[in-house]
Amino acid sequence: MDNRHEVREFLTSRRARLTPGDVGLPDIGIRRVAGLRRSEVATIAGLSVEYYARLERGHVAGASTSVLDALARALRLDDTERAHLFDLARAADGIPTSGRPRRRSSSRVGARPSLTWALDAITDGVAVVRDPCQNLLATNALGRAFYTPVIGDGGRTPNLARFQFLDPASRDFYPDWDRFAEMCVGIMRAEAGRDPHDRGLQELVGELSTRSEIFRRLWADHNVRNHGAGTKRFHHPVVGELTLVYEELAVTAEPGHIALIYTAEPGSPSAERLRLLASWTAEIPAVESHGQDLT
Repeated sequence: MDNRHEVREFLTSRRARLTPGDVGLPDIGIRRVAGLRRSEVATIAGLSVEYYARLERGHVAGASTSVLDALARALRLDDTERAHLFDLARAADGIPTSGRPRRRSSSRVGARPSLTWALDAITDGVAVVRDPCQNLLATNALGRAFYTPVIGDGGRTPNLARFQFLDPASRDFYPDWDRFAEMCVGIMRAEAGRDPHDRGLQELVGELSTRSEIFRRLWADHNVRNHGAGTKRFHHPVVGELTLVYEELAVTAEPGHIALIYTAEPGSPSAERLRLLASWTAEIPAVESHGQDLT
């Protein structure tokens, strides 16, 4: 991925969504394109028009924190978008993954025994670990039962993004499919900003862009998001509809890897259905590491 191209498209898309009224400016003159003019953004940010134009062309290497903060304020970026802008600037400066240690090669990815044991100790919720490419690397027993539509019959490592955009079964599994699709692409966009040289992510984006018009359109929107915490609805083929809350936790021993834990409100119908699903887990084989390792 060309970092300058990513910066240019991101800043241009953020400018295009703002109107003069959004930032307290009068709407004067005919606008040939949607959004604010470059001169207006420059004025709000306290930058020269020439310097802002250079930034929007993708030349953010060397931009100071104060300049990036001013730009984020002028473009009304939320916290996730601001972090994405800083990630793009760090990548342009050659600093990988928001200052964290550079990720290990994605060619060797799997689950350490201690990580597997930790997941298996969670018995009342769905617990999985995914990487920046949306690969499901490890699950607990309930997670294997929960994600059977994604895991399928085995083969290559299960991938949440491929399932979302290439497998018709995702439309049944995700009742709020459109929302899930936007979330998936937004998370991938944020990951790409943190490490634009991640070959695995580049290849996945290329594959999905070629095979899914919806992914291609959403990717072009340049929206970013973090997963964090929230509530999702699922429709499981065995137990039916589930409303689950989730928490996202960083696996600090493996930069870029995320543990996701889904639970149900105690006493709710979804909690009862999770218990029913847990009784089914003995029949579900473990997710294999496909000869890969996280050690």
